[in-house]
Amino acid sequence: MNNTLRNTALGIQHVLAMYAGAVLVPLIVGSAIGLNAEQLTYLVAIDILMCGVATILQVMSNRFFGIGLPVVLGCTFTAVSPMIAIGGEYGVSAIYGAIIVSGIFVIVVSGVFGHLVKFFPPVVTGSVVTIIGITLIPVAINNMGGGQGASDFGSVSNISLAFGTLLCIVLLYRFSTGFIKAISILLGIVLGTIAAIFMGKVDFSPVVDAGYFHMIQPFYFGTPTFELTPIITMSLVAMVSLVESTGVYFALGDILEKKIEKKDLTKGYRAEGIAVLLGGIFNSFPYTTFSQNVGLMQMSGVKSKNIIYITGGMLIALGFIPKIAALTTIIPPSVLGGAMIAMFGMVVAQGVKMLSKVVSGSGDNSMIIACSIGMGLGVTVVPDLFISLPNSIRILTSNGIVAGSVTAIVLNIIFNMIPSKK
Repeated sequence: MNNTLRNTALGIQHVLAMYAGAVLVPLIVGSAIGLNAEQLTYLVAIDILMCGVATILQVMSNRFFGIGLPVVLGCTFTAVSPMIAIGGEYGVSAIYGAIIVSGIFVIVVSGVFGHLVKFFPPVVTGSVVTIIGITLIPVAINNMGGGQGASDFGSVSNISLAFGTLLCIVLLYRFSTGFIKAISILLGIVLGTIAAIFMGKVDFSPVVDAGYFHMIQPFYFGTPTFELTPIITMSLVAMVSLVESTGVYFALGDILEKKIEKKDLTKGYRAEGIAVLLGGIFNSFPYTTFSQNVGLMQMSGVKSKNIIYITGGMLIALGFIPKIAALTTIIPPSVLGGAMIAMFGMVVAQGVKMLSKVVSGSGDNSMIIACSIGMGLGVTVVPDLFISLPNSIRILTSNGIVAGSVTAIVLNIIFNMIPSKK
């Protein structure tokens, strides 16, 4: 019995470590594309449930899929900015059409992705992650003010809540250790929401209206539509996520002293592709490995797959309870904005960290980074730059993340892959 309680407690710890990252994605995307309270509650619930399904798919290992390592999957922040852009231009149905195709794409290329990795060295993935982080910052700033179009945008109460939440996160991260440090963003959001309750800025009606149980349904937001630009965008995002996951697989292999073979990587990629495909069908999100749970595993020293199975089971159970999902939807935008600055800033920091290893010794890599980030940010800020070009070319130029990614891939081929006479 003691062992069961211990494993359950460790499972809860893993749920808490990934919870803020998991629920923030649907909250940000859902708010940005204009979902109502009921739709937002469903989106959070189905996302949590699919995190559990994706985790179990990856932990269990058979001949076809699953890397068989104690890894937790959650929705990738890399996809947030592209999904908001797709939703704004093409509608919510195009988001899920693109996710479905990108999932099928990952399943198809899983066997050969090991060979494609050479097109995604750190100089490319670091540039893409940095571009994505930078394009997310305006979303955070808008939320800090109370949300775009809010009647009290930029009010003292909104700014106070946003910076108060950010200060809580910073202080918790700086002065705590271990598990408390790992969940500092979640604790900051909780403290910010409590402060907002006392300020009268929290509406509990979504929680009161939500049921205690609901059934999930495929295509909740309608029949998916398939547009070329969103499909290319989400396929690029999927490949960047696979590169990130590869790093997590090898880090876990190192912790567990297990050699990761090519067939293990193929099964891991395939499980991720299946998770992304199911995410599209059930209207949730693309999934990737969560590195914060690897960090938690290192801190606790417990590396059992059974605990991750418990974590996956808990996430699935939570997904059937709308009341719990509704609790997250009452977080005021300004509180979310304060937390987003820390989380999206960490995305930029991760990109810079990846680039720091390749920029110091190579002027060529500096040029790749300069052009790709400049292009990505420039097209994001001035999306009409290429408005007079034919549609077939604008597919690659109308989205900052696609434009920056393609620039990085092409320049990497020119500078690092084509042999040159020295």
